[in-house]
Amino acid sequence: MKLWQKQTQVLEEIERFTVGKDRELDLELAPFDILGSLAHTQMLAQVGLLDKEDLHTVKRELKQLYKEVAEGAFTIEDGVEDVHSQVELLLTRRVGDAGKKIHSGRSRNDQVLVDLKLFLRHKLREVVVQVEELFSTLQILSEEHKDKLLPGYTHLQVAMPSSFGLWFGAYAESLVDDLLLVQAAYRISNKNPLGSAAGYGSSFPLNRQLTTDLLGFDSLNYNVVYAQMGRGKTERTVATALAAVAATVARMAMDLCLYMSQNFAFVTLPEELTTGSSIMPHKKNPDVFELMRGKCNRLQALPNEVALLMTNLPSGYHREMQILKENLFPAFTELQNCLQMATYMLPRLQLRADIMKDEKYKYAFSVEVVNNEVLRGVPFRDAYKNIGEAIAEGSFEAPASVNHTHEGSIGNLCTDQVKEQMQRVLQEFDFHKVDNAVMQLLEN
Repeated sequence: MKLWQKQTQVLEEIERFTVGKDRELDLELAPFDILGSLAHTQMLAQVGLLDKEDLHTVKRELKQLYKEVAEGAFTIEDGVEDVHSQVELLLTRRVGDAGKKIHSGRSRNDQVLVDLKLFLRHKLREVVVQVEELFSTLQILSEEHKDKLLPGYTHLQVAMPSSFGLWFGAYAESLVDDLLLVQAAYRISNKNPLGSAAGYGSSFPLNRQLTTDLLGFDSLNYNVVYAQMGRGKTERTVATALAAVAATVARMAMDLCLYMSQNFAFVTLPEELTTGSSIMPHKKNPDVFELMRGKCNRLQALPNEVALLMTNLPSGYHREMQILKENLFPAFTELQNCLQMATYMLPRLQLRADIMKDEKYKYAFSVEVVNNEVLRGVPFRDAYKNIGEAIAEGSFEAPASVNHTHEGSIGNLCTDQVKEQMQRVLQEFDFHKVDNAVMQLLEN
């Protein structure tokens, strides 16, 4: 079954090529297609295109279908093109002609658009939850290990003292900025395209604000042409947000791959969290962090993949937009797996103590000694020259400790302030509004 089916039969080869992976991927859209249909049918009744009896019957069966999806009992049958066709087919089987009426006032174009918006909104929320968990883990570790120094590097050369507190805290704060991009993607996804039909509106007296309220959207995509132009643009924005989170996780994983090598030996992992070598019995390979790095690096290509698919497309719907799902849907699973694994692995790191007592890190304290001279009244350029000469002569002596007190430094991590930043970002996601709307839609 196809929503657009006429009398002519499409060749099997053409159908196989054009349907692609839609039937497989559309299973993820099933609950959202049903929610969209629930809102649409209530709107049709409100504007006089569906009588009360049909509305009651259709709503009852749509809610039953929603339950079947939740229980894993929903499938897309052979010969049925997509989730939209399957839902309408099942409705028609169960309630007769009333099931055929629910497509009034919408096209498959805005139907798939609203499904995608609801799906993306839901998946971004899952990412937010997991990012918050990783953020909290990083902050706990930052405070727990704030007094353990390790060398900081520039150009991969030993530069100045850092600390595990600074290192963990840096990635925590990076996630705050990443969530700002996720928030932008969420807001763009949280606009209602339903009622734009094929991209040029409808002659029916639709109430688009009603479906917006029923589905818990923040607002409408008002212009019907732009609603369709949002296909691809929304996915690209979401891809950019996922790539930002992935970039933070990838860089952190790269650090840990370095830190676990014998040349650095700053951290290690229990044997059961590493892999070995088939011929070298001493090996403890950080495979988890290597795969995390690779997967997250690959995710950073996602915005470009979406952009290339949309390149040079004029306004209106085009079939290659269907392929966007093949790029974007698996990306959520990939990123969520990496976030979950990072949250699991980090607390199990074993950190080496007294790293900076090693003779090879002595010169990391040179800036500390320069600054101490400046504090005693020596001009900075003279102090810099003096310490440089001491290093060259081999008479330089490193201090026993460091004293960094300004905001965001070794001795003043500002953990609470960064946490407040994260809380402000999280409060901007109005998840409760969505929950209430969906709950009322399923209960009323």
